[in-house]
Formats: sequence, structure tokens, C-alpha cells
Amino acid sequence: MDTLTRRKFLIASGVVAGGALAAGATAYSLADILATADRDDRDPDARTLVLITLYGGNDGLNTVIPYADAAYHDARPELAYDAGQVLRLDDALGLNPALTGMHRLFGEKRLAIVRGVGYPKADRSHFRSMDIWQTAQPDRPGATGWLGRWLDTVGGDPRLAVSFEPVLPPLLAGRTTAGAAVPAGRLSLPGGVGTQSLAGFGAPQAGEPALQARAAACFADLIEIDKMVTAVNDVADEAAETDSDDAVPQATGTGGGRAPLDVQLDMVARCVEAGVATRAFSVSLGGFDTHADEKQLQEQLLGIVDKAVGVFVDRMAKSAAGRKVVVAVYSEFGRRARANASDGTDHGTASNVFLLGAGVRGGLYGEQPSLTDLDNGDLKFTTDFRDVYATLLDRVLEAEPEGLLDGWSGRLTGPLSAD
Repeated sequence: MDTLTRRKFLIASGVVAGGALAAGATAYSLADILATADRDDRDPDARTLVLITLYGGNDGLNTVIPYADAAYHDARPELAYDAGQVLRLDDALGLNPALTGMHRLFGEKRLAIVRGVGYPKADRSHFRSMDIWQTAQPDRPGATGWLGRWLDTVGGDPRLAVSFEPVLPPLLAGRTTAGAAVPAGRLSLPGGVGTQSLAGFGAPQAGEPALQARAAACFADLIEIDKMVTAVNDVADEAAETDSDDAVPQATGTGGGRAPLDVQLDMVARCVEAGVATRAFSVSLGGFDTHADEKQLQEQLLGIVDKAVGVFVDRMAKSAAGRKVVVAVYSEFGRRARANASDGTDHGTASNVFLLGAGVRGGLYGEQPSLTDLDNGDLKFTTDFRDVYATLLDRVLEAEPEGLLDGWSGRLTGPLSAD
């Protein structure tokens, strides 16, 4: 097949946009990441960060629930959970009933819950707030992400920071380089083309630009990943007979990975177990913008997160490399304290960050925001999100946070050990 036809096929199939190919955007395959397992420059004691983004603004008050607080029940009488419904953490707080795996991990001291996380002068726009979280620059979000700036300092190999999301998130963009984007979605082919026709596209073509060849090689991954997605869906269909109206979106206009979260995390697990050079992975789930009929939808979404993360954390505990993995789960903001008229909640401010893994000291950290001392109806944040990032940079990636976070010197106290 000539190079021009090959290029048109790549664009038509949606592996990479025509503009991206023309501009020379970097595309990597799973094989490219696994190839770094042969390198001998990774410290065997080095930790790995897995960052899970929940796009849409997860309702923190109905995730870590202040069930004993009368103000919570007064603010959202139809959405509130009572003491008999929550999975208790202590005499004041409990987890959403969908988070059974997280509750078990909390009891095993492998889940740290950081409460009241936010930033000054919170922005309620999904996109602006996510820019702030991903650049770690609340005053004026810049053009680089906090992990992208870290990547700049460690040699700039894109494979050190990998995203299994549809597009590379801003958090992996540095000043001089960017992380690697590996396709992890369902296979979508132009009409009349079957998977059996794809083998030839993975082979090098004489005179072809290197980046185009790399994009083509991703097809082998897409076939394999498509099989993984199909297998996951088959299991889900057998486990739960639900109407199509109850289906939970894997992505929304506010973002989120097209591949199921458990498929994304399975790819991370394969890389970790293979001993790849990658130190930071980014995966995501969308759909958390729950303005109406929130209770059931959020439980479904949290159930997806709970199952995927629980399986991943347990799998990581079985290997030496896996026990050096730290998982961080966050969303761009929480929701308003008071429910709206549609049995949902609107964009808010502070929420929770979950840290998980064998090296995590489980427990509750940070101050629980008050439900009576509010800022124009919003929770006042008690932990700056840069404290979380600084701790992850310091304790997981062994980096100097101040140079990457505009001089920020705060840290979390307690949840991550030094080794």
C-alpha cells in the first residue's frame, strides 16, 4: 500500500487526526512502552505514580459522607445517606455504599483519604478548574502540566509519563517535551475494512515519516485492546442484567477515557509487572457532572471506580514492582453543599483525594470542611491541592517540588512514607 493511501487510512480510522500527523504529533504503541523494560537505568526501588482523573466534578459529600452531621441532612434531604446506609469509617464519616472495595482497603490501612482538598478562589468551570488542577497554577493556569514539568527534569523521554486516555492530558505537557499517548479505545475502522486487513499497516513502509509509522504500529495494540474491552463487556453483561437506559457513560463533554477504566488500569498493570521505565501513568473516567437525579448515577460511577481500582490495587500487591505503586484519585471540584431542585448538585469547590497502595499509610487526613461555615454556599477548602502534588513529587517521584510548583513548600503530613 502506498504511503499516501496509508496516511489517509490512518486519518479515516481515527487513530490520529490528520492535523496531528501533519504537525508531527507523537503517537506511541503499547509495544513502545513495554520495550523500555529492557533498559537498565531504572532504580529498582523507584516508585510509580498512577493518577486517576474523575472528570465532571465528583460529589465529595456523597463520596465521603458526614452522615452524623445534621447540616448535611438539612442541605440535601433527598440525596443524603443515613447512618444505616453508609460504609462507616468512624463515628462521623462513612463511604458511599458503592465503595465496598475502598472500604475494605481503608480497613486494611491501604487507603488514605485527604479531605477538603481545593485551591484559593475556586473556579466552577469544568475546563478552567481542570486546567488549574493539571497545571498546578491556581492564579493563572500556564501551558505546562505539573507532571510535564517533572518530565522535563528527568531527561524528557515521553515514555516516562504515559496516558491511556483519548488525548494527552495537559498535565503531561512540559516546556520541552510531553508524555506518551497510547491508544486505549475501541477499534473504529472505515467501512469495508476488517481487522484481518490491518496486519500490513503495522509493518514499516519505505520512505515513511517515523511518526506516521509509529501511529500505524498502534493498530496492533488497538486489535488487542478491542479484544480486552469486548471481554470486559461480556463479563459485565453476564454479571448484571440491566436496561440500556441504566448504562453509565465512559466519557462526557467534560472528559474521560473512552476505554473502560478497568481496561486502562489493566494496561498500567501489564506495564508495571513488565518492569517498564514509566514512572507516571494517567487514566480517567468521565460522567460525574451530576446536576440531576444524582444518587443512582453517582453510585453506578463510584461502583465502576471501586471495582477497577480495587482489582488493580490487589493485583499490584502481588509483585515487588506493584508494591511500589501509589494511586491518586481526584476530580476537578466537588459539588455545592445544598442539593438543587432536580435531585442533583451543582458545581462546587473542595472535595476528597484518595491515595492507595502498599506504601500508603491508610486513614483520614486533613480537616473535614464545615457545613455551617460556608463560602457563599460552598465548602471552604482545608488542604491545598499543591500539598498533595508536592508530596507525590517528593515521596513517589523523588523530585524537588518547589522548582516544579512555583516555589510551593507545603506537604501532607502522614499518608506517604519516605520509602
